[in-house]
Amino acid sequence: MLKYLKIWVLIFLPYFGIAQKTPSKKSILKVCRLTNQYFMNKWPDPGLPVITNKKRPSNLWTRGIYYEGLMDFYKIDPNKSYYDYAVNWGKGNNWSLWFGVDSRHADSHCAGISYIDLYNIDNKEERIKDIKASIDKMLLSDKADDWTWIDALQMAMPVFAKLGVLYKDDRYFEKMYDLYNHSKNIEGGGLFNKNEGLWWRDKDFVAPYKTPSGKNCYWSRGNGWVIAALVKTLEILPKNAPHYKEYETMYLTMINSLVKLQRNDGYWNVSLTDENDFGGKELTGTALFTYGIAWGIRNGYLDSKVYKPIVLKSWKSLTKDC
Repeated sequence: MLKYLKIWVLIFLPYFGIAQKTPSKKSILKVCRLTNQYFMNKWPDPGLPVITNKKRPSNLWTRGIYYEGLMDFYKIDPNKSYYDYAVNWGKGNNWSLWFGVDSRHADSHCAGISYIDLYNIDNKEERIKDIKASIDKMLLSDKADDWTWIDALQMAMPVFAKLGVLYKDDRYFEKMYDLYNHSKNIEGGGLFNKNEGLWWRDKDFVAPYKTPSGKNCYWSRGNGWVIAALVKTLEILPKNAPHYKEYETMYLTMINSLVKLQRNDGYWNVSLTDENDFGGKELTGTALFTYGIAWGIRNGYLDSKVYKPIVLKSWKSLTKDC
């Protein structure tokens, strides 16, 4: 499969702008620091509730995703202010979960990704107590139909993977697979379409639902969440962990499908196969796909000569427009 993808990409390399210059590490860090500082300046007290259309606690999933990114950024740019900002967020939430310990909801578990990272830096039990208790309750149950929408994979898979590694306990890996497998093969008849290598957002979008142009509807950001979930899981799991090969195969299958859908301007569509369905430039899915492909190059899954032009094209568009 990968061999044929390489052939396809090589044929169309001129359209991907192969002559683009690779940005320096310094320039990439500048963009990342600028973007992150914008967020930190906008939310100087990370423990305060988030007020948009209504008031929500700051351990909701949108914050959980940000802090996951911040902790990964901290690994390559170890600025103490990043660490302190994340710790203050955890303290402001009392290291709690959005819907409490009894909740099985992936959005509630998302904060736990960073809680575990912060625990691994400083083994204070308060940091991990609630997230471990909540996931442990799930281990004791046969129920596996919790991840009914594909965002959930990114919100929760890294939590299970990190706990399995931390406690050297394959039960976390097995439960994660059961939940993932339900989303892939059972929910709504299966949210993954193996014929197109993409995921429907939830059962409401499974065929016969169509876009206005009569095409299958695949949400860009949703498929971006799946790519991110797979990347994070592959990064965390030992290579001999149960079901590692499944996640590896899914990652390569999705990349195969996604590179064919990149727009001429470097972005991906909001609705991946239909430019007229919520048309226009799209940041979140594009950023997640760029991350996923770049990770694959860096970790030896993807040939740099073939895939680097794709990443450079999207990175240039993102940093120019966004």
